[in-house]
Amino acid sequence: MTSNLDTIRATYEGSPQDNSRHLLAALAPDVRWTEASGFPYAGTYIGAAQIVAGVFQRLGSEWEGFAARVHTYLEDGDKVAAFGIYSGTYRQTGKHMTAAFSHLYELRNGQIIRMDQVVDSHPVQQAMKD
Repeated sequence: MTSNLDTIRATYEGSPQDNSRHLLAALAPDVRWTEASGFPYAGTYIGAAQIVAGVFQRLGSEWEGFAARVHTYLEDGDKVAAFGIYSGTYRQTGKHMTAAFSHLYELRNGQIIRMDQVVDSHPVQQAMKD
């Protein structure tokens, strides 16, 4: 049986294609995914289609080499926290950024039912400014 920690690790530690495939497979149909205020994609998205369209497609089209690299995981029952660094270059300005983040996941029966992001949005916003 795969642990909650293993489920979340599989969404960060492979190729971008593998990470995406593992994330989509782990999302509950009614997952609530919240991007932090101040982040360019802020808001709460419900379900995989909203998450993909509102967050991941935009990251892929607006940023060159966008990455979320985790340095620490913490697991407590049905919750897993991932702490790391975002990096990427905003295509429109050509500016690079690095920003600290944390993602808190809640899982039920091996599926992600909630994710809440905390991020240092200032470097992200600066990279997006002309």
